[in-house]
Amino acid sequence: MGYLKTGLGVMFAAVAALTGCARKTTGPAVLKAEDYRHHVAYFNRMEGENKVNAIPNAQSWEWMKANVPLFDCPQDNFREIYYYRWWTYRKHIHNTPQGFVITEFLVDRNYADKYNMISCALGHHIYEGRWLHDQRYLNDNVHIWYRGNNGGRMKKLLNFSSWTADALYNRYKVTQDKAFLLDMLPDLDSEYKAWEKDRRTESGLFWQTDVKDGMEESLSGGRREQNARPTINSYMYGNAKALSAVASLKGDQAMSNLYQSKADTLKRLVDSKLWNADSAFFETVKKRGNGPFAGVREAIGFIPWYFELAEEKHDAAWKQAADPTGFNAPFGLTTAERRHPEFRTHGCCQCEWDGAVWPFATAQTLTGLANRLNAPKPAQVADTTYFGLLEKYVESQYYRGKPYIGEYLDEKTGYWLKGDQERSRYYNHSTFNDLIITGLVGLRPRADEVIEVNPLLPQDKWDWFCLDDVHYHGKRLTIIWDRDGSHYQKGKGLQVLVNGKKAGSAETISRILINP
Repeated sequence: MGYLKTGLGVMFAAVAALTGCARKTTGPAVLKAEDYRHHVAYFNRMEGENKVNAIPNAQSWEWMKANVPLFDCPQDNFREIYYYRWWTYRKHIHNTPQGFVITEFLVDRNYADKYNMISCALGHHIYEGRWLHDQRYLNDNVHIWYRGNNGGRMKKLLNFSSWTADALYNRYKVTQDKAFLLDMLPDLDSEYKAWEKDRRTESGLFWQTDVKDGMEESLSGGRREQNARPTINSYMYGNAKALSAVASLKGDQAMSNLYQSKADTLKRLVDSKLWNADSAFFETVKKRGNGPFAGVREAIGFIPWYFELAEEKHDAAWKQAADPTGFNAPFGLTTAERRHPEFRTHGCCQCEWDGAVWPFATAQTLTGLANRLNAPKPAQVADTTYFGLLEKYVESQYYRGKPYIGEYLDEKTGYWLKGDQERSRYYNHSTFNDLIITGLVGLRPRADEVIEVNPLLPQDKWDWFCLDDVHYHGKRLTIIWDRDGSHYQKGKGLQVLVNGKKAGSAETISRILINP
């Protein structure tokens, strides 16, 4: 493992150099970290510490103070769950002889790879972790997944569908660590080719089983059915777009053009073969894409928006997100439409995806919805829809009165279906804080140097909020909303501070573009 160790040493130096600018202007500009310490003190004492990894509970506050952006708002549960999710993410950082890894379960699983690693939620881990001030954890984790097996990828990396290339490119939009991204290009190219060899059909679409999508018992398929699903096809589109962009950064125009062509082909195929005009939804197609539509709307039909694959002509699908007979249940977004006759018919507690609420899917859907709301003419949805669904996501993350994140929950009662099983506690299988940062507060990561902020908060909902000490492009950002200026005493309206200095503002909650 000499190569990996050497690579990590170089990487650590690169990360230190990259973040040096931000660290020279240390600390938040508006908020005081100690005002939020009580949340962590409560988390630490509310239950026993079931497993200690790299950062024990006793060190959790100091780690969070050094590593996470601060968030403040008038709604207590939003604020509490924001800090809770960073506190739980930290639990999954495990130090190994090869570096840090990020786990999905705290308890060991017999189907995991070395170090209890499972690749199913790797994309979520990267999207969430890109906001940590110290990027060593993600850098190590990615390197071990791709090079930790005697210089090659881990044996079980391809056990689950992957959007890792897309996630790493979107992390680059935050960190601007070009060297890391270019160094990973051969690994990501090799992974894409492996999926093409194993899962691409003659039509050009990709097929997958429910299990390998991390969605064991869906209404559209089964644990062993080989179907063309919106999941893997959207993932591969996102990966192709990312690989095209990374190759362009490298100056390899031939490779960039090749992957752009692959993305264009997948976009056309998803539109022509997976869009069911009768149901106005992206659906699974049976028999590797050669059979009929599965005949059920599922949350996976929103995934094309996660990768900005869908177009305005597909917007009718979003009507289902707010429809109580569609996906809008009392405790969140269901994984299948509630009107379907087979909704929640597969029994319970064996990881069914027949309608119960899975945070994995909720995070994907809300990311896609935020993307749509930030694109032109979002006629079918509004920021009130986003906020309402995000609020349900917040409200669902409690169990017996205490903050909790697990595998999946009953859509009507909010009961966590594996809540009494140790395996479910602190389940690291979704994002939440990325939704707060990029959706609700509206910091939209970009590859260029323009700073874009567009909060998806209804105008009359909150009088104030603040996101502070965000490390972005080597700068430290602060985003403040203060309706009348009385709360933070920094002025009225929406403001963006760069390294503590005002760089842009608006009187109302609206899009702000700051050119360097």
